[in-house]
Amino acid sequence: MKIIQLGAMLAVLAAAPVLAAPTTWTGTISDSMCGVKHMPGEHGTKVSDGECTRMCVTKGAKYVFVTDDKVLTIANQQFKGLDAVAGARVTLTGELKGDAITVTKLERAAK
Repeated sequence: MKIIQLGAMLAVLAAAPVLAAPTTWTGTISDSMCGVKHMPGEHGTKVSDGECTRMCVTKGAKYVFVTDDKVLTIANQQFKGLDAVAGARVTLTGELKGDAITVTKLERAAK
């Protein structure tokens, strides 16, 4: 009987990470070269934060999520809509593992 109880308990513990609920944050989509702050004139001309983010990504940077001045890597770089909200304030839902977020939902934040 104790073996069955132990087996059931181990099964529940093993499934716990799978049952972790996604978390929602509000912040900004940026790039790994600029991070928290885009530098004016960095691309030879004045551009918006979104344009800067897109330019940096085309040059090899990765999309990142900035919240409370903390830069978190976006694990799934091909998530639909990242380019459309580059530089914008967003509400992002996903799972955080270490310093990387796997995005499951992304939308512009209400002002």
